[in-house]
Amino acid sequence: MGRAESNGMTLEYETLGDAAGPPLLLIMGLGAQMTAWPVEFFRQLAARGHHVIRFDNRDIGLSTHLDHLGEADGLAAFGAASAGEAVEAPYSLADMAADAVGLLDALGHDTAHIVGASMGGMIAQRLVIDHPQRARSLTSIFSMPRFLPGEEKVSAALMAGDPGTLEGRIEAGVEGARLMAGGGFPFDEDLVRDLVAASIARSWHPEGQVRQMVAMLADGDRTEALRSVDLPTLVVHGTMDPLVVPQGGQETADAIPGAGLLWIDGMGHELPPGAWPVILDGISDLVALVERSGVPPPTA
Repeated sequence: MGRAESNGMTLEYETLGDAAGPPLLLIMGLGAQMTAWPVEFFRQLAARGHHVIRFDNRDIGLSTHLDHLGEADGLAAFGAASAGEAVEAPYSLADMAADAVGLLDALGHDTAHIVGASMGGMIAQRLVIDHPQRARSLTSIFSMPRFLPGEEKVSAALMAGDPGTLEGRIEAGVEGARLMAGGGFPFDEDLVRDLVAASIARSWHPEGQVRQMVAMLADGDRTEALRSVDLPTLVVHGTMDPLVVPQGGQETADAIPGAGLLWIDGMGHELPPGAWPVILDGISDLVALVERSGVPPPTA
């Protein structure tokens, strides 16, 4: 584990793999710490020859918390976004993308392969739009180019209040994970419970999650901007995702010229071990294609 100064933030990060290998930056989603990238998934990416980097986004985990910005009204932001109205946010996805670029600077990487999941995919999209010269490729996992409401019960669970006790928080986390599972892969309740408990023990900061959500909703529609992205791209999405509906994956792939689209049958908003071989192959094949081509990233 390490800490780096980036864009006025202090970011907690971890690297694994051959430092001379192609750098691969993993960006996690809403309210999720870098540990939401499963450790074996992280290790297997590194074992394939990549120099893999994962980190806590601002306002979550062990990175800088921004409580001085005050509490955000997530319900109001969700309602405004659902009505197609503008959303005011204490910071933006562009700021979060700049954090990621600053981390690359701190680690001495001019460019990297960018992989983002869920809101992390939206940050990754914003990164390749705003900083195209810093990306070698883009992999967008169960993400979307604009706000598309998920199933009501899943969205409600995501925005539910703090249960107030450790036991309640763990139960809420387990039930939320169950709701987001697609049903096509085994749901290991004991493993999920252990992971939720470990995440809470590492850091509990729901105020940051709400501010992140408002930033996500405020970013609006990236579709037209994505049409100008000139970058090898892979879009990965589960056919049974109840939070970021499959339409989000299709729209992302449709927006980015030449993007490949990898559907994972039966996968929801999750990274189940049974889906790892296909996802890891997809990421590694894209990286290998780019590295073999020797084509430099686009200029700003």
